[in-house]
Amino acid sequence: MLYKFVFRPLLFLINPERVHELVVALLKITHSLALGRWWLRFLYAYQHPKLAKTVMGLHFPNPVGLAAGFDKNALLIDEMATLGFGFTEIGTLTPQPQAGNPKPRLFRLPADQALINRMGFNNEGTAFALQQLKKRQSNLIVGGNIGKNKQTPNENAVLDYLQSFEQLHEWVDYFVVNVSSPNTPNLRALQEKEPLLQLLQALQAKNLTYTKPKPILLKIAPDLTESQLDDVIEIVKLVKIQGVIATNTTINRKDLQTLTEDIAMIGAGGLSGKPLAERATEVIRYLRKGLGKEATIIGVGGIFSPEEAAQKLEAGADLVQLYTGFVYEGAELIKRIKKYMATI
Repeated sequence: MLYKFVFRPLLFLINPERVHELVVALLKITHSLALGRWWLRFLYAYQHPKLAKTVMGLHFPNPVGLAAGFDKNALLIDEMATLGFGFTEIGTLTPQPQAGNPKPRLFRLPADQALINRMGFNNEGTAFALQQLKKRQSNLIVGGNIGKNKQTPNENAVLDYLQSFEQLHEWVDYFVVNVSSPNTPNLRALQEKEPLLQLLQALQAKNLTYTKPKPILLKIAPDLTESQLDDVIEIVKLVKIQGVIATNTTINRKDLQTLTEDIAMIGAGGLSGKPLAERATEVIRYLRKGLGKEATIIGVGGIFSPEEAAQKLEAGADLVQLYTGFVYEGAELIKRIKKYMATI
C-alpha cells in the first residue's frame, strides 16, 4: 500500500519513461547493498510449496512472471528474483542496437489504469544483453523475447530472429517470438499465416540442431480474428513449438474513460492494462480449446489483482505475466497474487 498511496502519486508527476529509468537505477542501487536486498526480501518475498510448477520442462518456483518490455536489456534479472517473480522475460531484443521511436513514446491513462507505448523495440542489442546474462547471480528462469530491427525488411526478418536466437540460445531458458508489436512498421504482417509459418519453421529447425533445444513461444496480438487464431493454432501444432503468449498490446481504443481528444493527442501505440484484461482472457480460453492440454499458454494483459491472475489460469493459462499492473500496483502485487494462489 505504501507504493500505491505514497510513491505512485509522486512518480506519476514525472514523465513515465524517465520514471522507468529512475526505478531501474534505484532498484540496482538498493539491490547492490546487503541491507537493501534484505529489505526487498522482507517487503516482498513470499514462498510456498504449492506455488511451484513445472512447465515446458522448467521448474518455476511460482507462476508469476515479469512480461517483456520492462527489462529490455537484461539489467534486472537478479533484482526481479529478489522481488519474488517466478521468472522474467528480457527484450524485445534485436540483433543490432536501436534507439526506438522518437520521444515522447510512453503515456499513462490513469482513468483507465492503462498505458500506451510506441517504444519501437528500443534496446542495446542482443550482444549487450548477452553480456548481462553472463553476469547474473540468481537462477531465475529467463525468457528471451526476440524481434527484428526496424530497418530490416520483412523478407529478411528470419535472419534477424535467427541471429538473436543463436546468440542467446545457451543463456536463456525459453524463447519468445515477437511478431505482434504495433510499434515497428509492418511487423504485424509477420503474423499472417505464410510468413509466420516460414519464420517458426526456420527457428525450430535451428533449435533442433542443438543438443538441448529450448522451448519456443509465439507472442500474439489481442486483435487477431478467430480465423487468424485458428491459423496460429494450426501453425503451433504443425511446427511443434511449445505454445503461445497471449497477449501483446492492442491497437483498439474502444470504451476508454480517458477523453477522446487526449487519446487523439497521444496518437499511435499499443494499449496495455485494464482495458485489455477481458480480451486477453478470451484469447487464452480460445487458444486452450484449440491447442489442447499439451501446449503452454502464458497469460498477460490487465492483471491488477490476485483474482484477475486466477481468471487467466482458469481460462487455460499455465503461467501469468505482469507489466502495467506492476507499474500501477507495485511489487506488492506479486506477493498478493502468490498468497492468493497458495490458498486456492
